[in-house]
Amino acid sequence: MNTTVQALQRRLIALGFPLPKYGPDGDFGGESIKAVGNALDELVELRQRDQIHFPTGDLKLSPPTFLQPTGPVIPADWMPDAKISRIIFHWTAGQNKASDLDRDHYHILIEGDGKLVRGKPSIALNSEPKAKAGYAAHTLNCNTGSIGVSLCGMAGAVESPFNPGKQPITRDQWTILAAVLAELCARYSIPVDRKTVLSHAEVQPTLKITQKGKWDISRLPFDTSIQGALAIGDHMRAMVKSRL
Repeated sequence: MNTTVQALQRRLIALGFPLPKYGPDGDFGGESIKAVGNALDELVELRQRDQIHFPTGDLKLSPPTFLQPTGPVIPADWMPDAKISRIIFHWTAGQNKASDLDRDHYHILIEGDGKLVRGKPSIALNSEPKAKAGYAAHTLNCNTGSIGVSLCGMAGAVESPFNPGKQPITRDQWTILAAVLAELCARYSIPVDRKTVLSHAEVQPTLKITQKGKWDISRLPFDTSIQGALAIGDHMRAMVKSRL
């Protein structure tokens, strides 16, 4: 394994460019080449929109302006003592701003600009062995021991043919989500695997808990090359692991 290549792969994942099949394995194969190409394409696109500037006089390029949190993003008092086994991430199927209804059902929400909003229920109310009155009811029959985090957006979205609607989730939200999940995993000693950090769309096939046609998150409006709940879940889990 080439550790320099692995470091590059982890950076690509943290920036939101997927390596869904192999992850940061240290082998610079076709998947890594494609991710680098996608990063360069986005760099050019940002340059064309004047969102970044190329310096003159040499061949070095300024990095793209993705949201990249470098320190804690969740206030400490949002993470009280609790016995938590998993985190389930969602989208609200609403606007890019958190509504009162959104805040009723999730512990943490991420708005379209990356801002965190605290839900009304405390994480402690969802603590094992049994959720208490007023808990965040974010996932059918899977709330005890589960933190609910949701991206604000996707109002009017259609799964097939895919249409993200007029309030799509953004790459910035996705990047902040990885940081939020990593902090929660560290705080509650949650290992990162398919049964402990997963999207709502993965709950039924992975945990065998029947849901009601939930497909969040099985498509990404900002990267349609990754399709399917499991592939997208693996992509997010790789991003979370790269932050731990």
